[in-house]
Amino acid sequence: MARLPRIYVPGCSYHIVQRGNNREPCFYTEQDYATYLTYLRDSAVSCGVAIHAYVLMTNHVHMLVTPNNTSMDDGDISRMMQSLGRKYVRYFNSAYQRTGTLWEGRFKSSVIETERYLLTVYRYIELNPVRAGMVAHASEYPWSSFQYNGAGREVKLITPHNEYLKLDENSEKRQQAYRNLFQGLMPELDLEEIREALQKDWVLGDDRFKRKIAEKIGICRDKHGGDRKSLGFLKNQRL
Repeated sequence: MARLPRIYVPGCSYHIVQRGNNREPCFYTEQDYATYLTYLRDSAVSCGVAIHAYVLMTNHVHMLVTPNNTSMDDGDISRMMQSLGRKYVRYFNSAYQRTGTLWEGRFKSSVIETERYLLTVYRYIELNPVRAGMVAHASEYPWSSFQYNGAGREVKLITPHNEYLKLDENSEKRQQAYRNLFQGLMPELDLEEIREALQKDWVLGDDRFKRKIAEKIGICRDKHGGDRKSLGFLKNQRL
């Protein structure tokens, strides 16, 4: 079966996840993590993609990004991930004397409704190590963007999103406001919504936003995974 086209909407941000093949580790040493972040920055800059948040887990990665292009395709994101993948796989295979693929197929992505969900996705990404039981608080994990967003450390990879900047004009107060978002764990409903959107390569937003996106691109994925372009069909679906 042919792959369904990715959803791309100019001006929107995207949650991306890529997993190791068979859920095997993609990182073993600090050098691995540091090398990946160097390649990510290089690829993001060359492809015109802003990185707002990320976390590097043992066997997968999450990112929150916004491409700079205005065309109706996801070329910037795809080129960034392809460039990053080639460089890191070459490094990883050489370092561990292995061959073959490292990643589990193509990356997953979802379109984010900015005002309602963007900071929720920030939080979801940076709380991954806490949910995994690796640390007690996001600040304790060195390989995530919380080091910039919540702790104020310099991370050249990061471009702050406007929704993050709106937390406060003062950088210290903004970081404190951001840290306040990390009191306690996320509601299960939020986790389910985010995971479902990623799994389906679809939209994270309320029903109105989903209908708007579906009508804008003229495509809706039905329960069998196919594409339907009838707007009448769209309006009768639970998007």
